[in-house]
Amino acid sequence: MRLTVVGSGDAYGSGGRFNTCFLVESKKSTVLIDCGASSLVALKTLGIDPTRIDGVILSHLHGDHFGGLPFLFMDAQYLARRRLPFLIAGPPGTRARLDAALEVFFPRSSGVKWGFSWEVVEIEPGHPKHILGHSVETTEVVHLSGAPSTAVRLSDAIAYSGDTEWTEALLPIASGVDLFIVECFSYAERVAGHMTWEILRPRLCDLRARRIMVTHMNPTMLGRLEEIKAANVLVADDGSVIDF
Repeated sequence: MRLTVVGSGDAYGSGGRFNTCFLVESKKSTVLIDCGASSLVALKTLGIDPTRIDGVILSHLHGDHFGGLPFLFMDAQYLARRRLPFLIAGPPGTRARLDAALEVFFPRSSGVKWGFSWEVVEIEPGHPKHILGHSVETTEVVHLSGAPSTAVRLSDAIAYSGDTEWTEALLPIASGVDLFIVECFSYAERVAGHMTWEILRPRLCDLRARRIMVTHMNPTMLGRLEEIKAANVLVADDGSVIDF
């Protein structure tokens, strides 16, 4: 299995980083975890062909985490001429939010006769589903997005916090995975719905993941990267690759 960090940035592009998007490749499938608004550009910057992606698993429905889908769809329809099916899995409300986004960005596109089939599977937190060869488990976290915001676990390999304040719900999601990706937006200043390093650092051992990587960082975090690495924590960088 291989993880490529397509985008590791926050909603504001701090540090010139692309919005959240992780590419997970295995013998079973090739999937994205989140697809932020800049993800199509990020994929092409890295030379990754979007047509070989089988689907996307969404943590929550903010634009910097799912807003790239309308652009991915337009590229698939009109430029790449995609024919392979595409699956979108996300929290309850995903289909309605995606239809609305398609209409906002590309009016009447939700009624297009697509050249490829696609479907949306909505995952109720606490009710695992089998998605594109992975057992996908989600749990609700602390982040207002107009729908349940979730942390996501793919089998025993990768887990991702989504955007959230510290919550004990992260512990079973992270426990035992090869890599736990956790957003850490701020170094010390508390921002509603987001993690800070001063809160995360003393809880790192409690997560019980084999490796931990921080992502979605604002300038206060990006200015302290050496300190974070000294705590034996990986730092997500656009284009970085981890093999399992």
